[in-house]
This record gives sequence, structure tokens and C-alpha cells, in this order.
Amino acid sequence: MPKEKVLEQIRGEEGTGKVGTAVKEGVVGSLKGINEIEAEIVSLVRNTVSNALRATGSVASEAVDLSRDVVKGAIQATEEVGTGLILSTKSVAKGVIMGVGDVGGDIVSVASQTVKGAVKGAAEIGADVAMVARRAVDGVIEATKEIGGDVEKVAKVAVGGAMEAAGTIGNTAVSAVKDMLVGVVGGVKEVASAALPKSQQVAQRPRQETVTPKPKVAEKPSGAKKKKRA
Repeated sequence: MPKEKVLEQIRGEEGTGKVGTAVKEGVVGSLKGINEIEAEIVSLVRNTVSNALRATGSVASEAVDLSRDVVKGAIQATEEVGTGLILSTKSVAKGVIMGVGDVGGDIVSVASQTVKGAVKGAAEIGADVAMVARRAVDGVIEATKEIGGDVEKVAKVAVGGAMEAAGTIGNTAVSAVKDMLVGVVGGVKEVASAALPKSQQVAQRPRQETVTPKPKVAEKPSGAKKKKRA
């Protein structure tokens, strides 16, 4: 068969080949599937957290401990499967915040604990700490927006929690998490600078030029007369 005929059969509408079209449709289907999976995780975690807190009747004291257990359970699940931590972290974090919010709990303290747990858990199983931190912070901020919470305050403690957890891992983790989160919270009022270490804050400040004052020249009295040469 001539080359031109083969190409005509392979090409579809708008010059897209059948192979390309098949890949496109497969990717679209996968992305839709991922979105559905993430939505299911959010719903599962949210309902589990809110129901558990209602059952205990002590939201204030149980919320932080419960969030720690939820994150730990999620990490253990991904460890057993062998993948999915980065994908699921955002959904788990979002579900935790929304579940706590449903029962009127303190989402600020829970946000910090959730991100800390995710970062430490990622380090324990050798996952990408910086990416997990970003996904956790994304989930916390997204949930806070949806439930009408104080986004600036929650974002600040979430980033602070990530940095604190990274500090227990090592300097490399601190640097990686810091670089990843500066971009994430860049739109929130000075959250990054408030949460980052003081040494980094100083380094980020613009340098001011030092102007050295010129020495003043003593003025001669107006009434003074010039001495005549002998």
C-alpha cells in the first residue's frame, strides 16, 4: 500500500492520528478516573473523621489525635499498595479538615498536625517529602476555602508545620520543602516569609544601599580679613 494511503488511514480529523486520538482518550479517561478517586477519598476521610468526632463527643481533645491516626492509616495503605502517596495526600488532608470543620472543630491546629504527619510519614517510607508537603498544604488550603475558614491563618500554620517536620528530617528536607512551598503560598499575604526560618527571611530582604555622609567643610567667618604677606 502506498505511503500516502497508509497515512490517510492513520490520520483522523484535524490531522490527529488514530494512535494519538486513542492516547488522548485514554489520558482523558484516566484523568477523570483520578478525579473520581480523589473525590472518593475526600468523602471517605471527611465522613470518617466527622462521624468519629461526633461519636466521641469531645471534638476539642480528639481532633488532633484523630487527624494523626487518619494520616498514618493513609500512609500505611499506600505503603502496602506500593504507590499513591503523592496522589492521595491532598485528598486525605482535605478530607480531614472538612471533617473537623463539619463538627465545629479547630481546623487551625488540625491543619498543622495533618501536614506534619504527612511529611514525617513520607520520610519514613522514602517518598518525596517536598511533594507530599506541597500536596498536603494544597489540600488543607483548598478545604479551608470551601468551608469558609481563615485561609491566611490556616496556610501559615500548615506551612509552619511542614517546615517544622522537615527540620526533624534534615537540612536537605528543609531546603526542598521550603523551595516547594514558597510558590504554593505565594498568593497568601506574607505566609511564606512568616513561616520560613529567620535566616531565610533575612536573606530574602532587599539590601539597602548605605550612603556615607560627606564630611562638612568648616565655613570661614564672613568678617574675617585675609592676612597680608610680609
